[in-house]
Amino acid sequence: MARDSHCVFCKIVAVALPAHVVYEDDGVIAFLDVNPLSDGHLLVIPRDHYSALTDMPVNEAAHFFSCVPKLGHALLQVTEATGFNVLINNGRDAGQVVAHVHAHLIPRRPLDDLGYRWPAGRYADREAERIAAAFQSSLAEH
Repeated sequence: MARDSHCVFCKIVAVALPAHVVYEDDGVIAFLDVNPLSDGHLLVIPRDHYSALTDMPVNEAAHFFSCVPKLGHALLQVTEATGFNVLINNGRDAGQVVAHVHAHLIPRRPLDDLGYRWPAGRYADREAERIAAAFQSSLAEH
């Protein structure tokens, strides 16, 4: 298993730091966030250390994401929340604080005051077509 001895999440995987684990299997571990945005806020991490989602092999990423519906169902049942956010910050500029891939499952309730910013914009003329073509080109190369 790939681990980083300085990574707090790798230390949790290695049981060198305590965590309130709610689920684990050969590739994934899920535990309560120590700084929850709401009660039941979970972190889901791969056991292997990857700093960015784009570093994960596809099969490991598929297993990682396949655990989210099961955990989400349990989260709704245990917390009696009416919804939840799934959040992945990929890279420091996106708000990633711990450089180990992780997904937040955040229970949500009416009037919980958590909110989020979503300052939607619009594309300039032909800009959407240009960006879509660039994506198609990049994806064809990989």
